[in-house]
This record gives sequence, C-alpha cells and structure tokens, in this order.
Amino acid sequence: MPLNILIVGAGVCGPALATLLQHADPRHTITVVERASSLRKAGQQLDVKAQGLPILEKMGLRGTIRPLLVAETGMQFVDAKGKSLAEFGVTGGGKRNYSLSTDREIMRSDLVNMLGERGSLKYEFGKSIIELSQDDGGVDVKLSSGETGRYDLVVAADGQGSRTRRLAWGVEASAAAFHSLGIHTAYFSIPRAEGEGGMAKWFNASESRAVLIRNGDRPMTQVYLFARNNAELFRQAYKEPLAKQKDAFRKAYSGAGWEVDRFLGAMDDCDDFYAHEAGQIKIDPLYKSRVVLVGDAGYCPAPFTGMGTTLSLIGSYVLAGELAKHKNDIGPALQAYSEVVRSPVDEYQRLPPATINAMFPSSKFGVWLLQNAAWALAGLKVDQLVHRFLPAENVNGRWPIPEYAELNLPVP
Repeated sequence: MPLNILIVGAGVCGPALATLLQHADPRHTITVVERASSLRKAGQQLDVKAQGLPILEKMGLRGTIRPLLVAETGMQFVDAKGKSLAEFGVTGGGKRNYSLSTDREIMRSDLVNMLGERGSLKYEFGKSIIELSQDDGGVDVKLSSGETGRYDLVVAADGQGSRTRRLAWGVEASAAAFHSLGIHTAYFSIPRAEGEGGMAKWFNASESRAVLIRNGDRPMTQVYLFARNNAELFRQAYKEPLAKQKDAFRKAYSGAGWEVDRFLGAMDDCDDFYAHEAGQIKIDPLYKSRVVLVGDAGYCPAPFTGMGTTLSLIGSYVLAGELAKHKNDIGPALQAYSEVVRSPVDEYQRLPPATINAMFPSSKFGVWLLQNAAWALAGLKVDQLVHRFLPAENVNGRWPIPEYAELNLPVP
C-alpha cells in the first residue's frame, strides 16, 4: 500500500531519499518541505567518499556526476607569509582515514541540483514544521504557514540542529544527542584571486585557529574558518543575525596572519555565509514510532571526517530500501533501517580526540610543531606509502552496500 510521506529538509539526503522512494513506488505521495526559499544550493565542497559514489551510480547518476567532480589538485600547508610548507596530492575517495584531498569531491550546489531536479517531486519552500504529534495510525503536523496535515511517515532530514528531532524526541533528549567537538566553524565564498591555483591551502594560527581555502577549478574561493576558542562569544552570536555572527568571527580572527584579513574583508559581501558549532549526533534507535532521522539529523559525523555526505546517501538508500523490502510496513522497516546503518555510522563517526588536538594547536610553538610534522610527512611521501598498501576494497568502503531489488533502480 503506498504511503503519504513528509520529508523535512531539502539538502542532500531529503531529495535523495525522495527520489529513491519514488523509484520504489511511484504511487507514494511524497512532500518535501524546506524552510529556505528554494533548494538549498549554497554551500561548500563535499566529499563523496567510500559508498557515496556507488550509491549515486545505482541511482542512475553515473553520467551526470562524473563531469561535476571538482578538479582539486591536492592540499598545501602554508605559513603566515603564504609559503608552502608541505604538499599532499589527491588520493582515491574511498580511503577516508588518510585523505586530505580526494578525487571524489563535488560542489554542494551541483549535488543538490542534480538530486532535486529528478522526478516529479513536490517541494514546498519557505515552510518549516512547528508542531508534531503522533499515534498508531499516523503523524499530525503543523507547518509555519499554518497548514496542517496527517502523514503515514515523517522523515527528519533537517540537519544537525533538527527541529523535527526536538519535536519528536523532546528538547532534552535532542540536546543530549549532540556531542560538541568544541570547534566553531564558518563557511563562505569569495571571488577567486588572480593566479590562484587548484591546490587547497591549510593555515594554522595560534590560539587554536585554522583556515582552509579551496578553489579547485571554480571561479569562487571557498573559505572555512575553524576556531577552538571563544566558545561563549560564538554561542551567543549564533542566536543573533548573520551580521553579528560575522562580527564574532572577525573578532576571533583578528591578527591571525596570512591572507585572513582579505577573507574577512570579503565576508560581508558573500551571500552564503553559514556558521555553527561542530559536533556529532548520536542517538539510537533512529526512529520514534512514525518519525525517523536521516543524515546529519540522526548521525552527523562532523566535518573533519569528510563522511557526512556519504552517510546521508547511505541512510537515504537504506531507508528507502527497507521500506520497499518490507512492503511499506513502517514499524519493521524503520527497525531494520536503524540496525543496518549502525555499522557504517559507528565506523565513520570515529574521530580520536588526539586528531582534533593535533589539528588545532593553541600556542605558536604548537603551530611550529604541526607545520614541521606536515613538512616531514610530505617529504617522506608517507601518504603515498600508506595508500599503496591499503587493500583495494577500501576504495568503496569496507561496509558492503546492501542490494534492494525492490527499489527498481537502473542497473549501473
């Protein structure tokens, strides 16, 4: 029997799930609500590692995605004067633990466009969910527009700070699911400087600050600011308009060195600024009656793993597959989904504290040590040696992608 499904969030996993559900059963009534005014196409470069690319290919997107992959040529560590201290080349996207730059990266706007424009899905923009209640027969929802509806299934695909999760699980349980890494991040794009190559650049400043820029073959430079300090300054700023959030990062990065002043000067003119506190979402099981969590809403792995997009695609694929496999019997399907994705979620959420500590030294001496360690590793070509001895099966991840014939996907 077909289902009436509400998907909250039109980032990556919302449209991916909707497309897969439509493949499985065109009779489903699928509505995607998004609080933004259009598909959420803003954003930075995404890693499509391990199982991510094979899943997109299973969806029949092989020919579409390959030309969209970003031509990044590697990553440099630079000092306060812009001098290159170490260079690491591009590696295969499956080998997540050793990759600074991979050959499986795509702009968020391109991926969202590609997923969102497939099929005849119903999108409702400028709306968010504000009330939710459920019983054995369905979920009653009220939207910010005042509209109400009753659905067989509600899917929370609305990110790390999911409002849907708060409504279904409660404020306390939802907050307890967030595990902060103590790092505050800002992302925005600025015009590319003349002569800027395709190499990503990483810069460490003292006081636990870091900056990453990425150009690839695109006309805009993506800027990432990471700060492991001034926690209260940032947490207060997140409650304020974007101008106040930008002021907070401007204050925190004062005197950082390198080209940071240029980045901060161009920040006011960008239209894609986004800032938040980086962390992981850990909650089990991933459903509560007829409300289910997908992607960052249920298992955000944090940006430093590079596995957020892949986990979103895994979750969308498995949820759609289990619903189809269980002939739309929601209870058993959600239980199976929660169990099947647990293995890749646990694997890709592994982020040893020592890794974070090493990436964000607090003192000038600590920065010097990190820079020299990077120089030594690059000089010894340790990254290439590690990749040479990694097993070939790691290219598409160790977790085997389940086969769901019931999804009626095209054969890749």
